[in-house]
Parts: sequence; structure tokens; C-alpha cells
Amino acid sequence: MKREVKFSLVFRDMWQSAGKYVPRVDQLVKVAPAIIEMGCFARVETNGGGFEQVNLLFGENPNKAVRDWTAPFHKAGIQTHMLDRALNGLRMSPVPADVRKLFYKVKKAQGTDITRTFCGLNDVRNIIPSIKYAKDAGMISQCALSITHSPIHTVEYYTNMALELIAAGADEICIKDMAGIGRPVSLGKIVANIKKAHPQIPIQYHSHAGPGFNMATILEVCNAGCDYIDVGMEPLSWGTGHADLISVQAMLKDAGYQVPEINMEAYMKVRSMVQEFMDDFLGLYISPKNRLMNSLLIAPGLPGGMMGSLMADLESNLESINKYKAKRNLPFMTQDDLLIKLFDEVAYVWPRVGYPPLVTPFSQYVKNLAMMNVIAMEKGKERWGMIADDIWDMILGRAGRLPGKLAPEIIEKAEREGRKFFDGDPQENYPDSLDKYRKMMKDNKWELGQDDEELFEYAMHPAQYEAYKSGKAKEDFLADVAKKKAEKDKSPLDDAKPKTLTVQVDGQAYKVTVAYGDTELPAQTGAAAPVASGEGKDVISPLEGKFFLTKDTSEAPVKVGDVVNEGDLLCYVEAMKTYNAIRAEFGGTVTAILLNPGDSVSEDDVIMKIQ
Repeated sequence: MKREVKFSLVFRDMWQSAGKYVPRVDQLVKVAPAIIEMGCFARVETNGGGFEQVNLLFGENPNKAVRDWTAPFHKAGIQTHMLDRALNGLRMSPVPADVRKLFYKVKKAQGTDITRTFCGLNDVRNIIPSIKYAKDAGMISQCALSITHSPIHTVEYYTNMALELIAAGADEICIKDMAGIGRPVSLGKIVANIKKAHPQIPIQYHSHAGPGFNMATILEVCNAGCDYIDVGMEPLSWGTGHADLISVQAMLKDAGYQVPEINMEAYMKVRSMVQEFMDDFLGLYISPKNRLMNSLLIAPGLPGGMMGSLMADLESNLESINKYKAKRNLPFMTQDDLLIKLFDEVAYVWPRVGYPPLVTPFSQYVKNLAMMNVIAMEKGKERWGMIADDIWDMILGRAGRLPGKLAPEIIEKAEREGRKFFDGDPQENYPDSLDKYRKMMKDNKWELGQDDEELFEYAMHPAQYEAYKSGKAKEDFLADVAKKKAEKDKSPLDDAKPKTLTVQVDGQAYKVTVAYGDTELPAQTGAAAPVASGEGKDVISPLEGKFFLTKDTSEAPVKVGDVVNEGDLLCYVEAMKTYNAIRAEFGGTVTAILLNPGDSVSEDDVIMKIQ
């Protein structure tokens, strides 16, 4: 009999890989005893990544969710682990050092044992501070190698990275194969190299099933000495998710490893509850296509965890492209057409922006940049026309060193726009901010919370926290769920009701109201009243998304009456988890702002007027 291999259920990532949300805290607490009853997990991934933000979007307190969710596992002697993004903490943008330090103290106090820290650029300068912060807080520091496949991401590259992190104090190493595109033999060699140098260091393998490699890879890394394997379970395994526990256990048992037995009665309980949660509301945000495996994912290398949001992005951007085509009497695109064009463009863009590992947030940045290029080219424009500020930060080095070299066309664009490259410590760009948020909470008469956990949440997610405190987040969430349920439950008789359609006549798109049978059309109203007063030149949205005057609470919003100059920052449009800055193309006085923060905006909508 060979040595023991242990299992970790990546419950958070199972949901994130499937769709937009994870279960609410009441659902998590309900399923925890059945997961424990399965009797086969040494670890459970409980939080991290998008978990905190999802709870805020529910209009609920993520601190309560983490405490209540981790408690039963502690009592059962099962370790809990979370995912964090090093310099980016639990969000998509860099975090000040004082907030990062507080982060680990709060999560340890709330019941999380292990922090899996990764940098989306594999820049160890971003990871090494987190090792100290985690260990000072009493957490186990597990450092991740973000796996991708390119000419520069070799066995030697990853071996050297792991050895550097262990020398800096890492307790464990995670092979984070977030897209499932790591080649089995190569990953086995990486694990063997680490174990040869440090046989006492535990190694955990995390993978996604999508491209089809990961079952072979699990066997290879176990043969090389891997200690823990991340697994999923039905009805959220395979596809863009993870290998199923049952299959992994059977394969490793056949290979002679000591693996825990599975209480199948409890497995079916958990499976039933997960389906119940999906039927409640979570399934409304899960694309059926995310259940499929697809070897087309090998070329673009996009991670499974972002496929839920990617499919949603495709729908909105497909609508934008087809509106353009309708006006010009051009053939419409299908979602599959757009998906293949996107994959091809990712393969084109990725090496030209320095081969960042395709993991959050840089997988989103590369995908978003590719999507913007596809949209532009489908509308007869040039590549690279729109690069969001967050993406520029990656390109310029403000988030860390890119593994590869930038293409000359990207460097020339940066120089032409007067952008400066940065090669210092990325943390220098983001000064401490806890005192500012502490004062803001005092001014708002908000409690700092147990172990300063409310202060941490506000400093980590300021905009989402304010929406949670105001009640707007819960209101918006419930309204969205009701809308989606109504769409799902629509009766065939609804097709006979009056509806507005877009039709093409001689290449021009028109909106018309149509009714069938004896149904009366609604009375026609007069012309719509203007949204806001004000004269002047229009500021046009270049893309679809949500409108925001500021990106965070440290910025002063533009107001009616402000004087602006060409190039001044006016507002943001948040699209595909990236903030796109809208700058003034001409100077003058702001006479009207036509949208409220959080409003949806379509391409070519008028955002504001400048006289």
C-alpha cells in the first residue's frame, strides 16, 4: 500500500466556476453537517476570492457568513482554507499594506485556518509579505504557483518560484492549475522537484476539468508526492468545475494509495441540497454550457472560475455587436461565433501583453482586452482602441512584473499616450488607508466590529459595503432574482401579449410594439421627458456596463457646474469586472449628468453634457 492522499472539497470554487453566486449563509450552515458526515475531507475551502463580495451583493454581512460557515468544520477537526490574491487581497485591485495585515488577523479570528495566496503575475514580491502577515496572525501560509502553459512558463520557472517562496517561509505549496491546462507530465516534474528539495513541505493540487487534462494530472502529481487533492462533487463537478470526488477516489485507490472512504448516503444528501440551492435561485445564474468540457479551452487557457461571468459577458456584448450589424444590414453573429472569435483573440493578445498567468484578475484583463478588440474590429475599428485603467496598471508594471515582454505596438501606444512604466515594489503605489476608513466609519456612526472585521470589510470593498449598509444591495439583488424567475416562469400565453421588438427595414433598426389576436396595443404616450436639463456637447458611453462617477471613496465625483479640461477624468463605466475611465474630449462646464451611480448604460448612450 502506498502513502496516504487526502481530499479537500472546494465548495466555494465549485459555485464560482458554475455561475455568479455562492449559497447564502443559511444555506451554507444547512449543508455543512452533511459535508462533515461524508467523512472523507481533511479540508474544505470555505471562503476567499469572490465570497465576501457575493455576500455584500446579497445585502448580507460576509463576516457573519465566514464565522457561521467555518464553525462546524472546526468542531469536526476539518481544516478550512481560503483563497487570497496577495497584493489584491479579496478584490480585483491592489490593497494598501495596512489593510492586508488586518485581513489575516480578521480571517484567523473568524475561523479560517489556511490562506492560499497567489499573485496573478507570479511576482513573488507580492506574495512574500502575505507569508509574514498570515503567520503573524497564526494562519498556515500556503503559497500558490499559478499554472499556465507558454514558452516561458517551464518546469524550471515554477520549481524556482516554489523554492523561493519556501525560502521566504511558506508552510505549504499549492499547484494552482486554475484553467486545467497544465500538462500532466510537466506538473508531475514540478511536484517531484519540490519534494526532492523539501520532502516535509505539504503540496496541494488544484485543477479544473474543462480542457480534459486533470484526471491524468492528478495521478501524475500523486505519483510525484502530492499530499492533498482539491475535488468537487455533483451536481457541480466536471465541465468548468473540478474532478468529482468519487472518480478521483476510485482512481487513486486502484493506483494503491491510501484514500478515505466516502459515506455515499451523506454524498447524496449534499448532492440533493446543492440541487435544492440551485432550484431556489442560484441556478438562475448558471449557464448550462458550464457543464460541458471543451478542449477549445486549451488554446486560450482561460480559467474555469471565470467561465460563469464570461458567458454572461458574451450575451451582453453579442447584443451590442448585433445592434451595430442590424443598422448596417449585416449578418448577425451567434454566441458560438463570438466565443470562437474571443478565444482566437485571447491567443493573439496574451503574448503581446507579456504572458500574465491567466488567473484573477489578469485572466479577466486579458479576456476583456480581447473582447474589446473583437467588438472594435466587428464594428470596423482598430485593435487596442480601448484599454481600461486597470489593464494599463498591469501593462505598466504597477501590479507587478510581467513574466514576458510587451509587444512593440503596446509600448508605442503607452509612450504615445504619455504613460510611465514602473519597476519598483508594487505596494509603494498604494499608501495605507485604515485611518481614513476608521474616520469615515466614525462619521457614519458605524461599528468597527468584532476584531475590527467591519473596518476590514469597508476598507477592502468600500463601494459594495456602502451599498450593503444602505440596503440598496439587498433591494437590487431581490429585484434581479424576481426578474429572472419571472423570465424563467413565463407562460406561452405571454407571447400573445404586446411586446417591443427590434426589426430591420432596409438596413435600419426600428423598435415596434406588436400584439397578436384581439389584444389591444397600449396607448401611445407623448415624447419622453428629458432625463435631465442641461445643454452642451454630449459625452457618449463607448461601451455597455454600469455607470459610476468614482471608482472608490477616495475620489471626488464630478458635479454639475464643475469646469473640466480635455483629458480630465469624468466618470467610469464598469464592464466585465473592469473599470473603464471616461475622460473629457473637450473642455468646458458640466451642465448635466444624466445617470445615477449604478445605472446600466448602453454603448452610445449620452452620459453627461459639457457646455
